[in-house]
Amino acid sequence: MEIELEINDVERTVEASKSDSLLDVLRRNGYTGAKRGCDTGACGFCTVHVDGEPVKSCVEPVTKVRDASVETIEGLGEQDDLHPVQQAFVDNTALQCGFCIPGMIMRSTALLEENPDPTEQEVREALSDNLCRCTGYKKIVEAVLNAAERMDSETAVAADGGQAVDNDGGAAAVTECSLGECDCMEGDQ
Repeated sequence: MEIELEINDVERTVEASKSDSLLDVLRRNGYTGAKRGCDTGACGFCTVHVDGEPVKSCVEPVTKVRDASVETIEGLGEQDDLHPVQQAFVDNTALQCGFCIPGMIMRSTALLEENPDPTEQEVREALSDNLCRCTGYKKIVEAVLNAAERMDSETAVAADGGQAVDNDGGAAAVTECSLGECDCMEGDQ
């Protein structure tokens, strides 16, 4: 059968059988960021957004998401223009093997949409359904908290992922680039 979906802001008609999961259909159509881990919804590796909500795509029947808007990790950012959550994961070395990271990032972006200033405990609770077999979650939690800071438009971020500081040791204000030839941001000098 044919199913209509909007995947990463592009209207698509995909072939599917009644027994296919959303993960099956996504991967068959080239969206391989969502990973197959447990096929039971227990690991969170396959997390995507469906109509803005995090969903474990391995247990979500594709027929249930007909005409829905689906966002995968591929839709968040480009290699040279990462989403702030993706960039925070890189800058905070919040990954080892990387297998769980797409699901972690998708769940983290959903959390930050719902709660732009979470506590460490709220981050840990939000990610509790997403497993990571390599880390103790410390760097992942730090990355999500750092991403929350980055997404706050009043916080400047240093190149190493930390908060930018001015010459007096205080937080630097974000300003337009003084060169005027680009659209980058820089801290007050």
